[in-house]
Amino acid sequence: MHAASGHRLGAAHPRQEGPADLRLVPPALAAWATAALAVDASAAWVIGCVALCLAAAGVLLVDRFRVRRRIRHRDGNRRTKRPPEPAAARARTRTPSGARTRTASGARTPAQTLTRTRPPAWARASAAAVLLGAAAAAASAGLHGADVRRGPVPALARQDATVTAEVRVTSDPRLTRPRVSGDHLTRTTVLIRAEVRRIARAGATGGTSTTGGTGATGGTSATRVTGATGPTGATGATEAEVTRTRTPVLMLVDTGTPGQASTGVRGGGDTGPRGEGAARRSPWLDLLPSTRLRVTGRLTLPLAGGDDVAAVLRVRGRAAPVPVGRPSEPQRLAGRLRAGLRAATDDLPADARALLPGLVVGDTSRITPELDEAFKETDLAHTLAVSGSNLTILLALLLGPPGLAQRAERRGLAPRLGLSLRATALLGGVLTVGFVVVCRPDPSVLRAAACGAVALLALATGRRRSLIPALATAVLLLVLYDPWLARSYGFLLSVLATAALLTLAPRWSAALRRRRVPARLAEALAAAAAAQVVCAPVVVVLSGRVSLVAVGCNLLAEVAVAPATVLGFAALAAAPLTMAVAKALAWCAGWPAGWLADVARAGAALPGAGVDWPGSWAGALLLAVVTVVAVPVGRRLLARPWLCGVCAVLLLLVVVQPPPLTRVITGWPPPGWRYAMCDVGQGDATVLAAGAGTGIVVDAGPDPKLVDHCLHALGISRIPLLVLTHFHADHVAGLPGVLRGRSVGAIETTGYGEPADQAAFVRREAARRGIPLTVAAAGEERRIGDLAWQVLWPPPRPSPDPDGPNDASVTLLVRSGALRLLLLGDLEPPAQQELLRSAGVARLVGVDVLKVAHHGSAHQSPELLRLVAPRLALISCGADNLYGHPAPGTVAALRAEGTAVLRTDRDGALAVTGAGHELRVARD
Repeated sequence: MHAASGHRLGAAHPRQEGPADLRLVPPALAAWATAALAVDASAAWVIGCVALCLAAAGVLLVDRFRVRRRIRHRDGNRRTKRPPEPAAARARTRTPSGARTRTASGARTPAQTLTRTRPPAWARASAAAVLLGAAAAAASAGLHGADVRRGPVPALARQDATVTAEVRVTSDPRLTRPRVSGDHLTRTTVLIRAEVRRIARAGATGGTSTTGGTGATGGTSATRVTGATGPTGATGATEAEVTRTRTPVLMLVDTGTPGQASTGVRGGGDTGPRGEGAARRSPWLDLLPSTRLRVTGRLTLPLAGGDDVAAVLRVRGRAAPVPVGRPSEPQRLAGRLRAGLRAATDDLPADARALLPGLVVGDTSRITPELDEAFKETDLAHTLAVSGSNLTILLALLLGPPGLAQRAERRGLAPRLGLSLRATALLGGVLTVGFVVVCRPDPSVLRAAACGAVALLALATGRRRSLIPALATAVLLLVLYDPWLARSYGFLLSVLATAALLTLAPRWSAALRRRRVPARLAEALAAAAAAQVVCAPVVVVLSGRVSLVAVGCNLLAEVAVAPATVLGFAALAAAPLTMAVAKALAWCAGWPAGWLADVARAGAALPGAGVDWPGSWAGALLLAVVTVVAVPVGRRLLARPWLCGVCAVLLLLVVVQPPPLTRVITGWPPPGWRYAMCDVGQGDATVLAAGAGTGIVVDAGPDPKLVDHCLHALGISRIPLLVLTHFHADHVAGLPGVLRGRSVGAIETTGYGEPADQAAFVRREAARRGIPLTVAAAGEERRIGDLAWQVLWPPPRPSPDPDGPNDASVTLLVRSGALRLLLLGDLEPPAQQELLRSAGVARLVGVDVLKVAHHGSAHQSPELLRLVAPRLALISCGADNLYGHPAPGTVAALRAEGTAVLRTDRDGALAVTGAGHELRVARD
C-alpha cells in the first residue's frame, strides 16, 4: 500500500487527508447536555437518569455481545462443514468496509441474517457510548450540584444571616466595572471566588469580640466564649458552634469607594506608580488564590438559580483583610511572576501597560471600561482572556510550524537545542504546567490548557483527522471534571471557535486559494470568518449586537497577538532575574499591544461597527438562519469579483457612514441646523452649531458610545469649547466619547467639584489629552461667528456649599443668528429663584428654545417658566427611566404657556432650525 500510493512519502504521510472521525462527538455532546441539565436537578432525577442510561447501555452492549458470539459460533460450524473458498471468491464477497455480505452461492451470511431486524453493531455501540457518557455526566453533575447545596451555608443564606467564616480564596480578585445609575456611578466592588471552610453565625452567644478589623456588616461582631476556638484563632464561637464545610461562595467586598476603583482610576484602570491613585490600591486586590482569610459578612442567596456558588458573602472591606493561612508555594511563585510583569510594564504607554498583562496572563485589572468596551464591540475580547491560543503560540515556538513536529525538518527551538522528540514532549509538558500555574488553575485556564495542548498536538502531527476526536475527548473529560462548564458561555464559545477552525476554516481557505488568494491571507481570512460565523449566534445572546467589523479587526489584530504574547512571556520570565531586561522586552511587546488597542478603538469608533439584534436565543436562532442563507450566497459571490467589489464598497459605506452621504440618505441632520439635542438616554448632551464641522458641546451624557455616534452623525470633528454644566455622571461619564478622534480647544466646568470622583475623572481625561480646564462664572461672554453665549449661573462668588451639584450647574443664554436659547443644566428651584433675582433677568423673556432643567423633573420654578414662555421646550431623558422624567406636571405647565414640548425618550435626537415663526424641529 505504501508503494502503491505513487508518492515518495507513501500513503501514511501525516498530512494526508481522510474522512472525519466523528465517533466521539455524540458521547461528548450527550455528556455536555446532560451535565447542563443535572447540575441543579434533584437527587431523584439524577439517580433515575443514571440508572436508566446504565440499564439501556447494558442492554445494548449485552445484545451486541450476544449477536457477535452467535455469528462467530455459526461461522465456525459452517467452516467445519464446507471446504474453504478460494481467495478470489472470498474477495468478491467483501464490501469496501471488509464485512462479508454474500457467500459464493449467493446465500445471506449469518451476520446479515441476524441483523436484518436489528440495528448494525456500530450503531448499538455508538448508542451505548452516548448513554454511558450521559450517565457519567449526570453522576458527576449531581455530585457537584449536591456539594454546592449541602451544608449550613445555603440555610444561613436563606436567612440573610451575618456570619464569621474562614474562607479559602480560589480565584484572583477583580473589580466590578462602575456603571451610571441616574446621576451617579455605582460603587466599585471587589469580586472574589472562595470556599468556606469554617462558619459560625456571628453574635451567637456570650460576650463579643471583633474579627480583626474586617468590618462586620451592620456593626455585628462575632462572640467569644470560654473554650477551644479551633485552629482558626478567635473565630468568635466555640468549637461546637463552628461548622466545618467546603462550600463555594462569591465574596463581594465593598471598598466604600463610589464610582471609582480603589486604584484611583475610574473603572479599575491602574495608573501604575506614576498614577495618582496607585497608593490607594485596595489590599483585597493583592490576595492570591489559596490564601485563607477570616471575614465577617452577610450571606445572601445568588440572584440567579443554578449557579456554581451556594451563596453570596457581602463583606465591608474598608480595612485590610485578615489572613489566617498563607497561599501555597506555587501560587506565591505565580504571584511574584505576575507582579514582575506588572512592574516591567509600568513605564509603557497607558494602553500597552493595560493590555500586556491581559494578553499574557489574563490580568485585566488595568484595562479601563472604555478600552474594554472597544474590545467587546470589535469581538476582540477573546485576546484579553487566557485561552488555548496563548499556549499554542508558546508550544509552536518550541516545536515549530504545524505539521513538522515529527519530521526531520522541524524548525522550532527544540531541534536547535538538540532535543529529541521525547525530550521535546517532556519540555512541552513542563511548559504547559507552568502556563497553568502562572495563569491560575481555575476551570477556565484548565480548559484553555487542555484544548490548546490537544489541538497543538494534533496539528503538530499534521493529522487533521485526529483533531475532531481530540476536541471531543477534551470536551468530554472537562465536562466530567467540572460539570459547571456545561453552562459556561466562555466554554461554549471556545469549543465552537475551535470546531470552526477544524471544520470550516480548512475548506474555506482552500476555496479562497483556488480563487488566487495568497495562501497566508486565505488561511487568516478563513479562520477569522469561520470563527465569527459559528460564534456570532452565541455572542448576540450576550451583547444584543452583531459586529460588522469583527472579521477585519481580527485580521488586523492577528499580526500582533503572537509577538505580544511571546515577548510578554519572555518579560514575565526575565523579571525575577533582571528587571532591566524585562523592561526592554516589555517595551518591545508594547508596540504590538498598542497596535491591538489602536485596532480596537478604531473599529469601535466607526458609527456602523455593529447592528443591534435581539439578545435572546430566538434572536440567536434567527441569526443562525440568516448565516446559513448568507454563506451559500457568499460562495456564489466569490465567482464574480466585480460583484464582490461592489458588496465590499457597500459594506464600507455602511460601516463608515460618511456624514455627507448619511445626510443625503436619512435627512439627518437637517440643513442649517442651529441646535441639536442628542438622544443619550437618561442624561444630557447638546450641540450648538459653530460652523462647518464645528460645534460647542454642552455636556457629554452618560454613555461614550452614544454621544460619539451623535456627534459623528452631526459631522462634528472640531470642538472649540466643551461645557460640562456640573459633575454628575449623567453629564460627564460620556466624556471619552466626545474626545474620541476630535480636536477639543478647552473644557469649561462649574467651580463646585462634587461629586469628587467624577470631577477627578474629568481632570484626568483632560490632562491625558493636554486640554486646558477653565471655570465658568456669571457674566462671561463669548462669540464664534454668529454664535454668541453668556454665562448666567453660577455667580462669580457662589455660596461655599450650594444645595448640591445641580444648583451649581452652568446656565447659558445663547444667540445663534436670530435664534435665542436658554440652557438651564440641572438647576433646581432655589437656584432658579436666584436667577430670577439676578440683574440680567430681562434677557430671559420670550426665548425661542428652552432646554428644560433636570430632564423635566417636577422640581421647577413656575415663575421662571412663565417668564421665559418659550416657543419650544426640549427635554433630554431616557425611555422608561426610574425617576418618572419628565414629570407630567412640568409638561402640563409648559403646554399651558403655549409651548411645544418634545422629549428624546419618545422623539429621539432633535435638531432646531430657523427662528421665530419659522422655527422648525427635525427628528432623527
